[in-house]
Amino acid sequence: MCLEEGGDVQVTLYYNEEDRYLLGLVDQVAERERKSRSAVIMSILEEHFERGKRLGEILVDMQVVGPEEVEQALEEQKNRNHSLKLGEILVKKGLVPDGAVKRALVVQGRLNRS
Repeated sequence: MCLEEGGDVQVTLYYNEEDRYLLGLVDQVAERERKSRSAVIMSILEEHFERGKRLGEILVDMQVVGPEEVEQALEEQKNRNHSLKLGEILVKKGLVPDGAVKRALVVQGRLNRS
């Protein structure tokens, strides 16, 4: 699998006849949410691998910020008596785009998916 920055990835999914019911469930969700089968599968994978993680960990996993920057922002948050949220600090410092924070919050389950 090859991914260029900003590019799409094409993956072939092989499954057995016994797995067909799972794809049927994915297709039901896709139809209900008006998404593609691929988008639903990616959402499921994302939820599985990112469940229970903190915002900074998800942003690092998304490769939009490094762990050092997250640590610095957490230290700043602590020094400000938590008056700003981590995402706000990272955006204010220009380290992370606002859209990436919103996406990470969606993954974390703190915002509704659009």
